Amino acid sequence: MQMDHDCEEFEAGTERYESPDRIDSMRLLNSLQGLFILNEDIFMRMQAYNLTIVDTFLTQIEYSNLKKWHELERTPPETHFLGAQSQMWIFAAYELLRTWQGRCKNIIKWADNGGLKQKLEALREKNYGFLHSGCENQIHQLESVIAQPALLDRIRRELAHAHIPFTRLEFIRVAIAKHEVSGKAKAVAHMPGYGRINIYCGSLDYQMDNGPYVLGQVNRRDIADSLRSIDWDSVPPSDEDLKSFDDFMSGKVLSSI
Repeated sequence: MQMDHDCEEFEAGTERYESPDRIDSMRLLNSLQGLFILNEDIFMRMQAYNLTIVDTFLTQIEYSNLKKWHELERTPPETHFLGAQSQMWIFAAYELLRTWQGRCKNIIKWADNGGLKQKLEALREKNYGFLHSGCENQIHQLESVIAQPALLDRIRRELAHAHIPFTRLEFIRVAIAKHEVSGKAKAVAHMPGYGRINIYCGSLDYQMDNGPYVLGQVNRRDIADSLRSIDWDSVPPSDEDLKSFDDFMSGKVLSSI
């Protein structure tokens, strides 16, 4: 009975992850460049392209490592390389999304306080003595928002869609890079950077903890899949749903039980 149960659990778990040959190699890039800011900024799209290339590379390594793990019945030596590269991908994904999120929040803040045009003029008045492509990209973004106010609703919707994947990514990034609990600078992370091979896809599972509570596990593949599968034009999670998620991640829900 126990063996049957384990087989059923394994088969159910494999449904979570598409096999590498079924993953569109450009799906992650296409999803990310569907965001307003990335669609308008060639340099951020370049970073999204880099993430996509390395995602494909790591997915192949994850499955290869998983196969060796089953054959050897112990952790393959190659897991060290996989762990190192997985952490680099996590850091890169976090920085790209953090930069995108920061720009989106600034645009909304300037729009709400009536400072969009003032910020645009300040950017236009800067004289670098040469054509500053990065600055020109931001000028174009603000011009687009001023000309099409409906873009503000699009930006808010995109932020809501990305909130949960980004928060989970942030949790493991802070643990790995700073050895802290996300949002709690004085709380030391439990086993930061320690990853276990996921039995279904080979990606390394990292523990998300919030001080005394273990919130679950997340791996690099989970983050990539969650980003590539978002329909940015669909109805995003509600404010109530996002608050409930944030309360859980902060430990408020667990501490009240």
